[in-house]
Amino acid sequence: MKYELINPDIQFSEQSHNTIERVLINRGIPANLVEKYLNTTDEDINHYNLLGREQLEAAYYALTSAIVKNENALLIIDSDADGYTSAAVLTNYLYDLAPDWVTNHLFFFQHEGKQHGLADVSDIEEISLIIVPDAGSNDYVHHKYFADMGIPVIILDHHEAEKISEDAIVINNQLSDYPNKSFSGVGIVWQFCRFLDEKTNHNYADKYIDLVALGNISDMMSLKDLETKHLITEGLKQENVHNPFIVAISIKNSFSLGGKLTPIGVAFYITPFINAMVRSGTQEEKELLFKAMLPHEAFVKVPSTKRGHKPGDQEKIVDQAIRIVTNVKARQTKSQDNGLSKLENLIEERDLLENKVLLFQCESGDIPKNIAGLIANKFMAKYQRHTAILFRATIDGEIYWRGSARGYSRSDIESFKDLCAESGLVEYAEGHASAFGLSIKDENIPAFIEFTNKALENDSGDVSYFVDYIYQGKNINPQHILDIAQLDYLWGQDIPEALVAIEGLKITGNMLTLMSPDKKPTLKITLPNLSIIKFKSSQEEYDKLYSDTGYVEINLVGTCNANSWNGNISPQIFVKDYEIITQDKYYF
Repeated sequence: MKYELINPDIQFSEQSHNTIERVLINRGIPANLVEKYLNTTDEDINHYNLLGREQLEAAYYALTSAIVKNENALLIIDSDADGYTSAAVLTNYLYDLAPDWVTNHLFFFQHEGKQHGLADVSDIEEISLIIVPDAGSNDYVHHKYFADMGIPVIILDHHEAEKISEDAIVINNQLSDYPNKSFSGVGIVWQFCRFLDEKTNHNYADKYIDLVALGNISDMMSLKDLETKHLITEGLKQENVHNPFIVAISIKNSFSLGGKLTPIGVAFYITPFINAMVRSGTQEEKELLFKAMLPHEAFVKVPSTKRGHKPGDQEKIVDQAIRIVTNVKARQTKSQDNGLSKLENLIEERDLLENKVLLFQCESGDIPKNIAGLIANKFMAKYQRHTAILFRATIDGEIYWRGSARGYSRSDIESFKDLCAESGLVEYAEGHASAFGLSIKDENIPAFIEFTNKALENDSGDVSYFVDYIYQGKNINPQHILDIAQLDYLWGQDIPEALVAIEGLKITGNMLTLMSPDKKPTLKITLPNLSIIKFKSSQEEYDKLYSDTGYVEINLVGTCNANSWNGNISPQIFVKDYEIITQDKYYF
């Protein structure tokens, strides 16, 4: 086990830096901006005009023209959590503005799989307007196709593209003067709705900042940007959470969430349920999920599908959606675990860790394609290296390897996607810098591996933990632990949860307890000023660390927690990893 201080060259002092400042400076927040970062305001929200007033006006004209004329519009729901929240914000806003039009003239298109944009859109008879939130900026051929048919296309997107389309109305922070490039599709939709508020003299947009927060967290937007951080903070405040799906899934997972919404809690205990439904749900189940995000649909009663229901029993759409999304997530988790096990075997069989990029070449049936990105994330985090899970595809008699890639944020290379594109050896690398689709021709695989090995030669490839403090033995500052534990509302993309290390901790038998040994064994190491907790333990692990006459010396890395019991708050460290250094028979 390896660990190191995040900023070993910075001389932090207890007098000039408090714990919170140290942690945020370690995460790239300049010292002079720490106070500002902790106390963002609405002034940190950029003006929607920076997205391009001309494009905003054109979109307004096309949209209101369809509404006034009672023409039919098609809204594309993109295949991820940001896509669903983007479509939900726009639909909810338009329902506030023109409920009859939404009910009778706004139709929805959901992709069969993980497709994005306009590529598979069909059946557009009697459609006079197409709206694409969170996708579509680079679908130039399709823009022209619909333009030639006289159908305007409104794009509300945040993905990178070569240029602004000449045949569509494109509102995109990457293609404008909008300064926040780490703003997801739902953020662009929300800014468009703020513009509509101006044009229609309403104030509807702010009702949906809970969805804005969920979409930005789910799409892994950087919390270093003040605008993104502020909207996430505001959107997760209890008084601002109104969306029926968010409320219901939060209640369902209240224990795991610790009874409150934080960016890291949402990322672990809400987003995966949406992604599971998008990847593994049926079209009907995905439609149910989307309706659960619409207040005018969520509380409509439909025939019950509960196990053991009686004829005529009914339940609310949102209640049915929560139950189904929970079941789908459980099925996906089982499939994911099987896939992880299969690919772990491939790592050993093919010596995949010998290369700087963890690249899997899978055959059909090895793992479900719809969870390749999910599994790639797991391997990227575990082995701390860029990862690609690709599947064989034969196109016009030639073999390609296509699938999902994930970039490791602490690599010397900032964008794995750009590195792939710069190699000149890939068919395409499209998406975000750290999460994208990748295709490589079979004959180029060896050269690609050679290229990335050379480009990433300074990446050690060794798993290492980057910590904020290293303590010696029992000399742990409990106030540091409590201070860090109180920052749980900050952890998220680019603001990773703080870790601390303890080295040379000597454990004697009277310090060690195995709690709930017959149910969920949990190991507890009791120190004079705090407790150290190891979940998912066992009797075997307890025996390994127990000594009745001497001690077992360990190094460990863990996260910080504040335990509240009977009105008392005490510091805890949750063990993430540890190693045994020495065992001594006697301890005096």
